[in-house]
Amino acid sequence: MTGQVRTVDGRVAGRRGQATRQKLLDCLGEMLSTSPYRDVKVIDVARMAGTSPATFYQYFPDVEGAVLELADEIAKEGASLNELVAGRSWVGKSGVQAADELVDGFFSFWRRNDAILRVIDLGAAEGDKRFNRIRTRVLSSVSGSLAESIKDLQSKGKVDKQVSAPAVAGSLVAMLAAVAAHQKGFTGTGVKQSELKPNLALLVHLGVTGRKPPK
Repeated sequence: MTGQVRTVDGRVAGRRGQATRQKLLDCLGEMLSTSPYRDVKVIDVARMAGTSPATFYQYFPDVEGAVLELADEIAKEGASLNELVAGRSWVGKSGVQAADELVDGFFSFWRRNDAILRVIDLGAAEGDKRFNRIRTRVLSSVSGSLAESIKDLQSKGKVDKQVSAPAVAGSLVAMLAAVAAHQKGFTGTGVKQSELKPNLALLVHLGVTGRKPPK
């Protein structure tokens, strides 16, 4: 862990305190993967971490405050999704590879962080601006780079200039996030898991380039 970590009352936590704080966050993340967000209590998180509620309150004002810390960490990780798009070529077979890797990256990110991402989506859906800002941070870097890729194709005459790059990019990223978040739900509708990624990559490629992938 880098940088200063402070307690609720403003004191700088030492190495041991930082380790305790991180253990509390790790335990909270584990609990969120098995229990509804609203059912998680401070005493349960503290007990799982082998400490006391009083220690928990040294670092976080409440469970929601700790959840926001976890969500902020996820947002920082989500910024790396931008690397799947920035500077990539979408011409020819390079575009097929870019679409495939973007879908794979989204699915992997959501699979690793499913529990906290569900809480972020819940908070954003309920109108909590803090969670909404975090969700925007997770997605905006990708949509921004994707929009730049579309604009680059437009400048080369490969995509209609009337297409709104930000609108298409934002829609594609929202689609990726929604499908990644509900992967399991598709099995009940007759969609095979093995069919999701290639067909989603096809839609991404069509959205960015306006063309079918080359064979």
